Amino acid sequence: MLALLKKEINSFFASPIGYLVIAIFLLLNGLFLWLFKGEFNILDYGFADLSSFFLLAPWILIFLIPAVTMRSFSDEKKQGTLELLLTKPISNLQIVLGKYFGAFLLIVIALIPTLLYVYTVNQLGKPVGNLDVGSTLGSYFGLLFLVAAYTAIGIFSSTLSDNQIVAFIIAVFLCFLFYVGFEGLADVLGGFVEQIGMASHFKSMSRGVLDTRDIIYFLSVTVLFIFLTVKRINAEGSQPVKWLHLAIIPIALIVLNIISSSFYQRFDLTSDSRYTLNKASLNVVKDVDSPIVIDVFLEGDDFPSEFRRLQTETKQLLEEFTAYNSNIKFNFINPIEDEATRDRAIAQLTERGLTPMQLSVQENGKQSQRVIIPWALASYNNQTVDIPLVKYKVNANQQELVTNSVQHLEYAFADGLSKLINPKKRKIAVLKGNAELPDIKIADFLKTLGQYYYIAPFTLDSVATNPQKASKSLNTYDLVIAAKPTEAFSEEEKYVLDQYTMNGGKSLWLIDQINMEKDSLFNPQGMNVAVPRDLNLTNFFFKYGARINPLLTSVKSQNIGRITLETGQDESLKLQHFRWPYSPLALSDINHPITNNINFVKFDFANQIDTLKNDIKKTILLKSDMPSRLEGAPKEISLSFALQEPPSELFTKDRQNLAVLLEGEFTSVYNNRVKPIKLENDKTKSSETKMIIVADGDVIKNDLDKGRPTALGFDKWTKETYGNKEFLLNAVNYLLDDDGLINIRSKEVKVAFLDQAKIAKEKTKWQTINIVLPLLLLGLFGFVFNFLRKRKYAKKA
Repeated sequence: MLALLKKEINSFFASPIGYLVIAIFLLLNGLFLWLFKGEFNILDYGFADLSSFFLLAPWILIFLIPAVTMRSFSDEKKQGTLELLLTKPISNLQIVLGKYFGAFLLIVIALIPTLLYVYTVNQLGKPVGNLDVGSTLGSYFGLLFLVAAYTAIGIFSSTLSDNQIVAFIIAVFLCFLFYVGFEGLADVLGGFVEQIGMASHFKSMSRGVLDTRDIIYFLSVTVLFIFLTVKRINAEGSQPVKWLHLAIIPIALIVLNIISSSFYQRFDLTSDSRYTLNKASLNVVKDVDSPIVIDVFLEGDDFPSEFRRLQTETKQLLEEFTAYNSNIKFNFINPIEDEATRDRAIAQLTERGLTPMQLSVQENGKQSQRVIIPWALASYNNQTVDIPLVKYKVNANQQELVTNSVQHLEYAFADGLSKLINPKKRKIAVLKGNAELPDIKIADFLKTLGQYYYIAPFTLDSVATNPQKASKSLNTYDLVIAAKPTEAFSEEEKYVLDQYTMNGGKSLWLIDQINMEKDSLFNPQGMNVAVPRDLNLTNFFFKYGARINPLLTSVKSQNIGRITLETGQDESLKLQHFRWPYSPLALSDINHPITNNINFVKFDFANQIDTLKNDIKKTILLKSDMPSRLEGAPKEISLSFALQEPPSELFTKDRQNLAVLLEGEFTSVYNNRVKPIKLENDKTKSSETKMIIVADGDVIKNDLDKGRPTALGFDKWTKETYGNKEFLLNAVNYLLDDDGLINIRSKEVKVAFLDQAKIAKEKTKWQTINIVLPLLLLGLFGFVFNFLRKRKYAKKA
């Protein structure tokens, strides 16, 4: 067999046809991937991966491999040497395997120069070396399995005719049928037919995911066609066909594939395991037994490369959901494709809340506009939810926008599907009775929260008249929210709240320790005085391990909000946006499910939080930017602070803590103290529970526009949207999340980009390397091979 393998390789490279076939393969890859404009061009695509190559290669190999294998047996038959070969002291299987592995190695040799593509993408990455090696290696493994199956089909086809051209055409047809033909037939015959085809199996492997089901499938196709080739050779040798044997192998392979669909292993070789769904995501759809239909509107032919990537990632994620539960169906549709109904469709989508997005696209030095609909609609049992596909961030460019969006995709779909599938079961109490924000000022957040939980107001006034009943009633809620109370809590109220925590209740506190409102500055003097606010909560939080200090946090940096003021007079009167140091924009410096990948959270007249040493675990969720300044109260605040740059020497502090998460077993505030009232089952130590304290009540407050609530975090003057709603929603979900869905947000998905500045500077160099150098290497190989071959035969002569 080894001698036959060597003979195949020698005869291939002894002929100029062999070099021509490989040269065409390398040239086509080089031109499509590095020179021609189109969806395969890696430099235009802009991402540091080789997905374009693995998308293109199967189509070129459909022609390359039949060109290599067409002569394997057809030439032997034509020249009459097949009968002689069959008389050799080796089995027919060894003959077939010798020719098969010979052809397979030839294709592998043709693929070796494509490793230059790996080197190029690695060098052009931003930064250099950001190529996902695991994903690329897995993709090459997938390509080798595809080559193995194509080669087996090609070898079999060469036994069907003594004409090489006919053998080539048959092989191309069969490869095409197995790669995409069955996928087309699936629309007519049913989805199971698609699994017979190679495309669905290669698609997974080309991303860097090795699945035993896909591996067994490709090995089965390979074994089947090698088996059929052996049977054809037996027939050529006048051996009788044993029909029972002919049926056993295909049936055994079918049974093996059926078994493998139930017992399998997946190996996600990507560095960030992006194609492995979180266990919480799988639990959401595990028991779904009726169809969930997902319509994705992120469809179109003229997307910028960043949004083509988001489109691809969305499709691949949904394929993972579908592979886990076949009741999940998805379609990509373009609702604005028809120019005649385009405007009406956009208006309808906007009315539903699916706001279109306008993009600037640079093409051939010209800038144009594109409209996309970055949303999906999921429907289940006559209910529908909106799923946003784009994750906005203040001042983010398109690359950053897509990076954030890709990272957010799994949580977005898992969260949306959870709202569809799982009924509401948790109860939230919104505290009343201490002059908290009115409902209209927190309406948008409550509306959003109502999609997940039952919400009800809870008035602490009843504590004074019937504390026992009030405490029992409060303990029926899973979470309490205190939205900017402005009147002091009595000791009786604090005790009831303390015992709520001792019984495992969760709480979200949004507290202002200083009385100052932005609206109070809009008076003829343009100023007001900030004064301390005594809520009688200092010892309450102190015992739990945190302290909100009555200090105003101001910041001198780019990461601050804007205040809108009228400037000019009469006809020249206009609105201008000024940087406002008392509106710090906060972000986290840790990877936590609540704050990971969220937009800036906007504060107004924020205080500062200290953490104290005790047994409670403390996580700082949000911090201001730096340099910062802490200002005591009373303090005069004037709009003039926006009109003039504050002196830098006043800002000497580091980043300030603005929100903290407390987790653990809390000790009662009233431990070893006289209780203000008597409650049944008084506890001094809580079970495991959580609490979040935010040093600003305005974080939850939405604006009003013509008396109607606007979206939380949306600034109606600057038209910017901040991350307040997402932060608070994540906070509530984290406090109440038993199934770990919120933890999906901790998953880091990295989107690697190419260095466009480097590409612009060195484009010709890298195009030459990837188009010309592989051909030169092939020529050098041919020269050395033929030189050694001539030298070998010269010695024998």
